[in-house]
Amino acid sequence: MSIPQHQHHQNPPHIHSHTYQQQTPSTITAPTPLLHFSITGPMLPYATIDAAESSLNRPLTAAETLWFKYTATKSDYNLYCHNILFLFLVFSLAPLPVVLAELGRWAGIERYKIQKKARLTRKEMLGCYKAVMTLFFLVVGPLQLVSYPMVKLIGISTGLPLPSMWEIAMQLLVYFLIEDYTNYWLHRWLHSDWGYTKIHKVHHEYAAPIGFAAPYAHWAEILILGIPSFLGPAMVPGHMITLWLWIVLRQIEAIETHSGYDLPWTPTKYIPFYGGAEYHDYHHYVGGQSQSNFASVFTYCDYIYGTDKGFRYQKKVLAKIKEESGQNGQAVGDVPVQTFKSE
Repeated sequence: MSIPQHQHHQNPPHIHSHTYQQQTPSTITAPTPLLHFSITGPMLPYATIDAAESSLNRPLTAAETLWFKYTATKSDYNLYCHNILFLFLVFSLAPLPVVLAELGRWAGIERYKIQKKARLTRKEMLGCYKAVMTLFFLVVGPLQLVSYPMVKLIGISTGLPLPSMWEIAMQLLVYFLIEDYTNYWLHRWLHSDWGYTKIHKVHHEYAAPIGFAAPYAHWAEILILGIPSFLGPAMVPGHMITLWLWIVLRQIEAIETHSGYDLPWTPTKYIPFYGGAEYHDYHHYVGGQSQSNFASVFTYCDYIYGTDKGFRYQKKVLAKIKEESGQNGQAVGDVPVQTFKSE
């Protein structure tokens, strides 16, 4: 849709996206309508850093300068599609340290393995990764490509100025809280007779999960649980950088909770009400009959709605076993963390 060249706005206080055409350092045309989806454009409205600084009425920060240099000739669609590369790298690389440690039986972390008797061979782990990559190229990647109009519709910005670290942190917190609550209820539905039999049982093929198994699921589950991930950015739109961080951090969190190791030095140990690997591992251990630990990130939903009773009961029993084994001279690390199934 063409824009009359005589319509100008002087020195906009906040450039929300690449929706302006270059005129002069101090004058730019009106933004294109929100529902105009262009794959090749628009670009940043400035030809030079000086022009950007003139429009913002201040010098660019170091981060904004880097953003300008990287995005000046890239379309919004190109920037959004970076998510595909980020997801590929996270799915492929984030699980590797713990997977390699398990294959090598590294003594430093072996004591923190949750289900100590459950072992996957190198072939089985590779098979899991291949299955995940098949889903990635057939479902996840194409879904990212076709969802661009929705990203434009909700108003994800790509221009200058960049959000502050505080703004990014607060938006990410909102995204995690919204995703956690909505994921909780959808996950509970997936454990209904129909939901589990038709869809969710694929994900539960790994009763002792590994990092590669975090995105291992039925294609329909990927679509269903993608809704909670999108709701946060839809309700509280932010910058493309915030969206990138949200996608990456959410997947890293999922890989950590599926790692099969309750590592004491992970930074997530300091997050209030965070579930973690031990919390979610119990859900996989119980399996299809599980009515416990549905939450994806935090524990408050399970506590409020009473779906963590089995896990809390098991924790008490295991604490007693460890105490008794310590009194008998047995090393605490030798006590199996998962010894029974209980609700």
